[in-house]
Amino acid sequence: MAKTIGMASDHAGYEMKEALKPLLKELGYKVKDFGAHSTESMDYPDTAHPLAEAVEAGKVCCGIAICGSGNGISMTLNKHQGVRAALCWEPELG
Repeated sequence: MAKTIGMASDHAGYEMKEALKPLLKELGYKVKDFGAHSTESMDYPDTAHPLAEAVEAGKVCCGIAICGSGNGISMTLNKHQGVRAALCWEPELG
């Protein structure tokens, strides 16, 4: 059974999220997309909280969250117990 990865972004991270989805599927993962679903302006907490709740509940094995800088969405995710979000911008940090 394929593991499911949750993904969330705001409008600034939408295009990167969409580019990563087929790569994850190619690697054998299922992807649960919590949004954003376009480049229309929106707030990252609207997608970060549902992603974090899915991780906490075990509905997804882990998550990838993307916003303009990565800072805001990481801080929002880290408000949830059982979730540890890290800001990674270089392969060595992953």
